[in-house]
Amino acid sequence: MKVQPDLATYATLNEKISTSIASGSGYDVLVTGVGWVQPFAAKNVFEDLANHGVTKKTLGDKTTPAITPATTYNGKIYAWPLTADARAIAYRKSAFVKAGLDPDKPPTTLAGIKEAAEKLTIRDSKGNITRPGFDFNTSPGNYRQAFVQLLGAEGKDLYVDNKPNFDNAAGVKTLDWMKSMIGNVQKFGQQNAAQKPMTYTGESAMGFVGGSIDCSSAGVGKANCDDLGYFLLDDKRPVEYLGGNLASVGSTSKDKDAAWAFIKSMSTDKALEAQAKLNNQIPATSNAADSEIVKSNDLSKFVAKNLDKALFEGGIPNWLEVRNNFNSSVDDVLLGKRDAKAVLDELAQQSR
Repeated sequence: MKVQPDLATYATLNEKISTSIASGSGYDVLVTGVGWVQPFAAKNVFEDLANHGVTKKTLGDKTTPAITPATTYNGKIYAWPLTADARAIAYRKSAFVKAGLDPDKPPTTLAGIKEAAEKLTIRDSKGNITRPGFDFNTSPGNYRQAFVQLLGAEGKDLYVDNKPNFDNAAGVKTLDWMKSMIGNVQKFGQQNAAQKPMTYTGESAMGFVGGSIDCSSAGVGKANCDDLGYFLLDDKRPVEYLGGNLASVGSTSKDKDAAWAFIKSMSTDKALEAQAKLNNQIPATSNAADSEIVKSNDLSKFVAKNLDKALFEGGIPNWLEVRNNFNSSVDDVLLGKRDAKAVLDELAQQSR
């Protein structure tokens, strides 16, 4: 069979899939992200993978249990995990030493991180930030995932039993903390030209990072990697944000068996290794620790070791709509345009 890819960014994926459904020409195979399965499964866009022999046991035997909840809706499995986008916090050991901080004891609480970040921030004679003390590693309109990760450290999942769990004191505290960091330790939406974590190259002293780093001369180099340490947010509980790519069979496909066979071909160790390397992620397999990309760098070893502390965003049928509102609303709070409690109450109402 001939396979023809139709590539999309996450910004255009929802519209592309929705348009294909409306036109009656749905895709045979769809690769989406964590948080996307439930909205499309609720609209009967995805095939129940039980029709292809997938059970929670067969899924759990071959993939990391951490990502299994992201594949299900109403007790049925609608997606097969490919790669995991695990995220931790990195810091520069040399920057810690220069700032009088202990590189062997990085802060893990919100209060501790803020205090350290303020000491690590470097400004010029005019007060402009020349090196952020903390890098959110995101652009305007995308602070949502940082909020989810920080909220998790405060002991709250975004949703519990399909009900919002962020319109509370922990949610307000988290969002206000983020606001207190903007302009204080990093400019709003600041990124480098490559749009990569600034901590990797010393452009920031500490911040959010992905699940893998290239320590070769073609990447950031051994010297940069040797200067990096990693830790998890741990205020009320230790957490590791987990995104990733998941593959589903289209419910309207005329070649469902072939579509499932294609997903299986994408799920071989060799194929997943290539996908993980391409996306700076790790394979979403039960034997991820044995993969070459995980063994190649300390960051991947660290996030793979802590996958049991994973948390996700999404989970409700209308998440993709609420997700977009989260993006703009969180920005409004960070820029001082709106009150954190009012924004979270509004988003919670939209989630019900």
